[in-house]
Amino acid sequence: MSDFPCQPENGVDSVFLQNKIAEYSSFARSCSQIDPDLYTKYEVKRGLRDISGKGVLAGLTEISEVLAYVIEDGDLVPCDGRLFYRGYDIRDLVDGFLSDGRFGFEEVCFLLLFGHLPSADEYAEFRRVLSSYMSLPDEFLRNTIMNAPGHDMMNQLATSVLTLYTYDSDPEDISIPNVLRQCLRLIAQFPSLMVYGFQSYAYYYNKQSLIIHSPDPQLSAAENILHMLHPDSRFTPLEARILDLALVLHAEHGGGNNSTFTNHVVTSSGTDTYSAMASSLCSLKGPRHGGANIKVMQMFDDMKTSIRDWHDDDEICAYIEKLLDKQAFDKSGLVYGIGHAVYSLSDPRALIFRGFVEELAEAKNAGEEYLLYSKVETLAPRVISRRRKMYKGVSANIDFYSGFVYRMLGLPPELYTPLFATARMAGWSAHRIEELSNNGKIIRPAYKSVSGHKDYVPMAGR
Repeated sequence: MSDFPCQPENGVDSVFLQNKIAEYSSFARSCSQIDPDLYTKYEVKRGLRDISGKGVLAGLTEISEVLAYVIEDGDLVPCDGRLFYRGYDIRDLVDGFLSDGRFGFEEVCFLLLFGHLPSADEYAEFRRVLSSYMSLPDEFLRNTIMNAPGHDMMNQLATSVLTLYTYDSDPEDISIPNVLRQCLRLIAQFPSLMVYGFQSYAYYYNKQSLIIHSPDPQLSAAENILHMLHPDSRFTPLEARILDLALVLHAEHGGGNNSTFTNHVVTSSGTDTYSAMASSLCSLKGPRHGGANIKVMQMFDDMKTSIRDWHDDDEICAYIEKLLDKQAFDKSGLVYGIGHAVYSLSDPRALIFRGFVEELAEAKNAGEEYLLYSKVETLAPRVISRRRKMYKGVSANIDFYSGFVYRMLGLPPELYTPLFATARMAGWSAHRIEELSNNGKIIRPAYKSVSGHKDYVPMAGR
C-alpha cells in the first residue's frame, strides 16, 4: 500500500487513516472473494470466454474479423490466425500499400470508417481532410498539456480528450455526421496530443529540453510522429515505413477486445464521443491490454542480464521455466508477449511484423538481440505446453515485437501504449459509429448474486 501524506486530512490524523484503510481493506477483500467453483457450477464464462478461448457472442460487426479456428465435425480446430478489415485480409492490405510505396494508416482509417478501399482521388481527399484537423485548438497546448503534465501518458491522453469536449461547439450531438466530425478530428490530432504530452512530461519530470514541432500537413501520421518527437525532426524512410506498419496492424482488432468493447458499452448509454474515447483509453492503459509491450521489453531486459549465452537454447528454456515458476522478472508466472485471448497457432500481425523487425534490427546493429527474440518466440510455446494444460495453442502476439521496434526507433517507453492508442482511435471510431447506427439497447449483461439473503440486525444488536 502506498504511503499516506504526513499531514492530517481535514483534521484527521494520517496514521489513524492508514490503519483504518488497512482494516477496511481486509473487510472489502473478504466480502469480495467468490468461490471459484461457483463459476463452474453456474456455467459463468469468466472474461466472457469459454475454456477453449471462444468468446461469448455479444454483438455483430462488419468492421473486422479475427479468425483463430475452424469448425470441423462440430469441433473447434485451431488454425493459423487471420485478421480481416472490412472483409479484406490484413496481409493483402499491407502487401498492397507497400508494393505501391505509399503509407497505409490513412488508407486503413478510410476503409474502417467508410467500408471500402479508397480510390486515388478519395485517398488524396481524405488525407486533406485529416490534415485540416491536425491543429489543436488555440491555447490548448499551453493551458491543458503544458500546464498540467501527467505522470502517466495514458492518463494525460484521457484528460486531454475529455478537455477537448470543452472546445467543441456541439459536443453532445450524437448524430452520425457530428460524431464522424469528432472522430476524424481525434484521429488527426492524436499524434500531437501524444507527442506534446510526452514533451511536457519529459520537460517537467526528466528535466529534458523542451522542443515543440508543429505537425506538417504534408506528412503522414507516422512521419509526423517522428517529425514532432525527434528534436532535429529527422527520420529515415525505413523508420517511417515500419512505424506506419505498426499503426496499421494496431488500428483494429474486432469488437470483443477490452477497449473496443468498452467503447461499445459506453456508447450504448448515449454519452458523448469524448467520454467514450476516454473510457477506451483507460481500458487500454492496463498491462493486460495495451501495456503488454512495455512488460515484454522489461522482461527481455531482465532476460539479457540473466542469460549468459543468448545462443544457448537450454539456458533460455531454463529462464522461461523460472518465469512460469514465478522465480524470474516480476514473478507473475507470465511470459509476456506469448499467448493471446483469441489466437492460438499464430498472430498474423506478429508474423507480418517479424520480417520488418529483422530488417530494422540489421539497420540498427541489433541482430543479436533480434536472434534472442526469435529463439524465445520458438522456445516459449514449447516450454509452456510442457508445463501447463493447454486448451488451445500459444504463440507470439504483436506485443512481443512492438516494444523492441519502438526502442530501435528511438521512441521512449512512455509512448509505447499511447502509440497503440493512436492507431486504435481509428477502430474505436468505426465501432462507435456502428453502435450508434444500429440503434441498439444499452449494454447490460447479467450477473448472478451468490450472497444469499440475510435478516437485518439493528445497530444495538450488532
